[in-house]
Amino acid sequence: MQNKTSSIKIAVDAIVFGYSKNDGVAVLLIQRKYEPFKNSWAIPGGFVLEDESLEAGVKRELLEETGISVNYLEQLYTFGEPGRDPRQRIVSVAYFGLVKASLYQQLKASTDAENAKWFSIKKLPTLAFDHKEILTVAIERLRTKVRYQPIGFELLDKKFPFSDLEKLYTALLDREINRRNFSKKILSFGFLEETGELSKSESKGRPSKMYQFNQKRYRELLKEGIHFEI
Repeated sequence: MQNKTSSIKIAVDAIVFGYSKNDGVAVLLIQRKYEPFKNSWAIPGGFVLEDESLEAGVKRELLEETGISVNYLEQLYTFGEPGRDPRQRIVSVAYFGLVKASLYQQLKASTDAENAKWFSIKKLPTLAFDHKEILTVAIERLRTKVRYQPIGFELLDKKFPFSDLEKLYTALLDREINRRNFSKKILSFGFLEETGELSKSESKGRPSKMYQFNQKRYRELLKEGIHFEI
């Protein structure tokens, strides 16, 4: 019996989530310039070059196709079902990252991307390839991870009122939270500190205390065995 051999290519995809108080949680997508799926929306990504690592490849593709660079990227999952790409057998290693969407409103599509745009995760267009499946896995990972690791602070300003943190977790978890219990639990961990400043009130209500995430203290608490869970 003769074995069939085929050329398998390795690709990387970057699922980048952003957040704003007005728009909630959004994902960065590109509009494809070429076939297959020309003009369809897709997750930024492409083939890994011979002389680069997976991490270098995903950062390069993201920069080329959207014009942005992301500090926080972690490997999500590997997608390799036969037939997921009509061109040939392609295995894709997906990564997900978090950014403050307000810092990346000026997107610059290039290479094989016709356009780049933020989409609310609640109002997504039809996606190319198996990217709907990839995005579903990424959203589930994000919602799970924010419950046991404070990665949500990556999406907030350096200083913020506590109400912003509540809105963020409500949006990320896609459900209402008990504000009193949430406040009590978050403050009990010891890595959130008051700045001594007050927020600039956007309404007639009283200004709120401003807080900031103390990453150094969080790392110390990890060594002490802190168990973060929301």
